[in-house]
Amino acid sequence: MSDLEEIAVERGERSGALMTVAVHSTVLGPALGGARLWRYDRPEAAIEDARRLAEAMTYKASAAGLDLGGGKGVIAAPGEMRPEGDLRRAILLDFGDLVESLEGRYVTAEDVGTGAADMAVIAERTEHVVGLGPERGGSGDPSPVTAIGVRAAMRACAEHRWGGAELAGRHIVLVGFGHVGSHLARLLRADGARLTITDVDDSCRGPVEAIGAEWVEPADALSIPCDVLAPCALGGLIDERSVERLGAEVLCGSANNVLAEEQVAERLAERGILYAPDFIANAGGLISVYGDLKGTPHEEALRLAAGIEGTIAAVLADAERRGLIPLVAARDLAQARLRAAQRPRVGGAEARPAGIHLRHS
Repeated sequence: MSDLEEIAVERGERSGALMTVAVHSTVLGPALGGARLWRYDRPEAAIEDARRLAEAMTYKASAAGLDLGGGKGVIAAPGEMRPEGDLRRAILLDFGDLVESLEGRYVTAEDVGTGAADMAVIAERTEHVVGLGPERGGSGDPSPVTAIGVRAAMRACAEHRWGGAELAGRHIVLVGFGHVGSHLARLLRADGARLTITDVDDSCRGPVEAIGAEWVEPADALSIPCDVLAPCALGGLIDERSVERLGAEVLCGSANNVLAEEQVAERLAERGILYAPDFIANAGGLISVYGDLKGTPHEEALRLAAGIEGTIAAVLADAERRGLIPLVAARDLAQARLRAAQRPRVGGAEARPAGIHLRHS
């Protein structure tokens, strides 16, 4: 499933910013995935990020039982980490035009670096956007629903590893105190977990300590002996070197593509570290915006996100029964549904053939 159906790469007419949309699959429905606004050292890095994230979205939607395909939008911030004002608006309008040009094969939402207010700007140029604020008929920020799903996945891991799903007294290390991480931290504190938290933004230290959690420097987080390590920032945190430093018994967080390479999953298993595949554990946000797309009550999204506990439990049980690592069992779950689907059709028309389409370059 590594081949893309389509990838569009463009330099915005207004902003000059490099932006790309990768459509990995429309077998189950339109490709839905967030718009990531981030700084990249090279254009190729932004394009590759979109490719990998789009593939993960395909598996995420399929494993969650949603009638969606996988896609991702990536915008390379021009010269500064967080563009603001007129430049930001120009970037978002350009991205809206790119989304519109794909004629519904891709639906966008918020992601790292973007929020509900940004989606409102994008919606000025395309109707293929979800995650708008309540004043626009949407459910707003999907991060709380993502956090609910990650907590549910942790409960399944706790049940599998220690024989009880309760998280009270468990030592959990969170890497990232952003949209999802902050919501997850509050849920876990309510559960009675002991929290250690880090973030590359040192200004998070005050809010972390205010909720009764311990602050640790980013360089020290991975090696802390703990029950659960929860990566809640950017992906690629666990690679062939960092996996050897891990002090956790369980790896379960909200980051997409938390493993830098898939073979790291084998090493996790060799070290006895239980891994909750991230494309299932973090599916709550996708579930939330899917509800916006389908017009279902938000309470249904909350119910489905809590149901991630059962999905992770089934994956872990299947992996143990078949002698597999959890990542392989999770992919098998997603691929079975994809194989059962018909040839990709969106809106009654065949999807475009795979290829890279360059515009205004």
